[in-house]
Amino acid sequence: MNTLFKTTALCATLTCPAFAASEIILADFEKSSYDPWIETGEAFGAGPAQGALPGQMGLAGFKGKGLVNTFFNGDDSTGTLTSPEFRIERKFIAFLIGGGKREHGLGLQLLVDGKVVRSATGSNDQPGGSEDLQQESWDVSDLAGKKAVLKIVDEAKGGWGHINVDHIVQTDTRPKGMISDAERTLVANTQYLNIPIKNGAPKRVVTLFVDGKKVVRNDIELADGAPDWWAPMDVSEWKGKKLTLRVDKLHEDSKALSAIVASNEMKDSGNLYEETQRGQFHFSPKRGWNNDPNGMVYYNGEYHLFFQHNPYGWGWGNMHWGHAVSKDLVHWEELSPKLLPDDMGPMFSGGAVVDHKNTSGFGKDGKPPMVLFYTAAGNPTVQGMAYSTDGRTFTKYEGNPILKEITPGNRDPKVVWHEPTKQWVMVLWVEVDRVNTMQFFTSPNLKDWTFVSRTDGFFECPEFFEAPVDGDESNKKWVLIGASSEYKIGSFDGKTYTPETPLLPGHRGKDFYAAQAFTNQPDGRHILIGWWRTETRGMPFNQSMSIPLDLHLIKTDDGPRMTFTPVKELEVLRAKSHKIGALSLKPGDKNPLDDISAELVEVRAEFEPGDAEEIVFNIRDAMVIYDAKKQELSVNGHRAPAPLIDGKQRLTIYCDRIGIEAFASDGQCFLPLPFNTKKENRRFYLESRGGEAKFTSLDVHELRSAWKK
Repeated sequence: MNTLFKTTALCATLTCPAFAASEIILADFEKSSYDPWIETGEAFGAGPAQGALPGQMGLAGFKGKGLVNTFFNGDDSTGTLTSPEFRIERKFIAFLIGGGKREHGLGLQLLVDGKVVRSATGSNDQPGGSEDLQQESWDVSDLAGKKAVLKIVDEAKGGWGHINVDHIVQTDTRPKGMISDAERTLVANTQYLNIPIKNGAPKRVVTLFVDGKKVVRNDIELADGAPDWWAPMDVSEWKGKKLTLRVDKLHEDSKALSAIVASNEMKDSGNLYEETQRGQFHFSPKRGWNNDPNGMVYYNGEYHLFFQHNPYGWGWGNMHWGHAVSKDLVHWEELSPKLLPDDMGPMFSGGAVVDHKNTSGFGKDGKPPMVLFYTAAGNPTVQGMAYSTDGRTFTKYEGNPILKEITPGNRDPKVVWHEPTKQWVMVLWVEVDRVNTMQFFTSPNLKDWTFVSRTDGFFECPEFFEAPVDGDESNKKWVLIGASSEYKIGSFDGKTYTPETPLLPGHRGKDFYAAQAFTNQPDGRHILIGWWRTETRGMPFNQSMSIPLDLHLIKTDDGPRMTFTPVKELEVLRAKSHKIGALSLKPGDKNPLDDISAELVEVRAEFEPGDAEEIVFNIRDAMVIYDAKKQELSVNGHRAPAPLIDGKQRLTIYCDRIGIEAFASDGQCFLPLPFNTKKENRRFYLESRGGEAKFTSLDVHELRSAWKK
């Protein structure tokens, strides 16, 4: 008897069908209304949605034109949608589902005799995530012949308080869908695990276990097939140990786990730091996203720049503290991330100090500790700290949190030593009754903190330091800066900050935010670096930092003011200098920069406008214009006040692949403006409009890349 005959005979005996029965569509939501389903509440709108709703992220993965989308009027709308009764006639009920993830009160339910016998929900319960629908199914073979109803429930409010559902069918063929808790285990015998990333793919919860112990959880846009780029996970500290990567949900056909490459090299890094949109003298991470600079401190002869970092995504999320070091503020070496998300939450922004007196007791063998202060942004949102005596390995304090939640979202601890009162001072952003406040706390040992005062009017990411006015050490003032770089100048007695100025503008450009300063250097300078929002689509990295800025307080007719100027260390990048010198420039004169062609430049000019109306620099097609009549500087149309000083204007311009940072009025005007330059455009042009301008000096320095020492 052949095999086919055996199979046929067996089926005949069991009365099983030779072929799977056709699908029964229970709902495709292609009509303009839900009829005959019964709707309650407001979450479902008047009928099926045609995709994403107002205020919602992009949505894909549904079939046809319509779907159930309970984001109608936002996350706080609620309701139910119930099907007519039907008979279970196939082995599986398959459906597409996405949106929010809640254990109760949000999802698709199957009810038999009024009881919930199967349920499913979306995949998102954290900020970020994806709205996209995924294929899922229930095995209902044990319910064959029973009458049932389907119910879509949205009783959830707040973030991800909605559900997306489409194309519900009965079928005898289980569709390939998602599997839960997929794992891959290997031994850590290389530096990296290279993880495949697909930008925009649904975020999967990826948990790393080391010898069975949970180490970190990340939400990662894993590539099921060909990746857009590879994210290196540094596992060198667990050498020889068993690593297990567990993914909460993964499509059965996904190659994401099997594609992970263990290597001592970052995959596809042959052109590292030479990518077309990589800033050449602005720090950016090798891979992934960065935002706020954190924990900036000078320690053991190095500048330490920590930063908000998503190592596993092009966009914001998975907040680690990235880490880079430099000996000269120009050439940076990126190290492995130092603060990983933990059970208290992702690692949000904060500061760092060197505890020279070892008040914390974290120092050993005569080595003062570096202490990091961060916000653990879980629920509740609390403040924690970590410490190191070598600047490379860090230990989170076992007594964390050092400061409990005051109001939800309180964040960004900045800590300084106050010498007159011999104590530590923390400045923390706290929202109180919809008022932005900076709250001050004191501590003798960095562990125990006491609230002492508050000042209003600043939003997040405080910077706080004392500096002399015009270099006079007998006349020092305290500067308090918020995330936008607006600041006040005043006095501080160790408990109370007393502003002596109104809120003053800091930078005058765009997309410069959350700046932090090195304030503990041997030369006493205050050097500021900000997050420069330089979007780099198509690259395996995103965003960067500004150039380092030297801060000073000066006297003006309006009182003390802060100036921003490029640090002198950047001069090391000058590769070729064009010293045009003094000249008079009238409308129609030959372009004095006509012979210059370069990609990276520093321009320095000093001039008297005379009767000229505008002095116009065209730098790689970026228009930098000084309006002499209005005494304003503009970069690509973005304008800022830039007064003449003693009848002259001194202008400094740095141009990188990712934009321009311009300085005027001896640093009283700082105008950063990010944009992506065109590689082929290296044109430079200078002209005077409306009259004659006299240049005392004019220098153009072609710059080399900071990534090449």
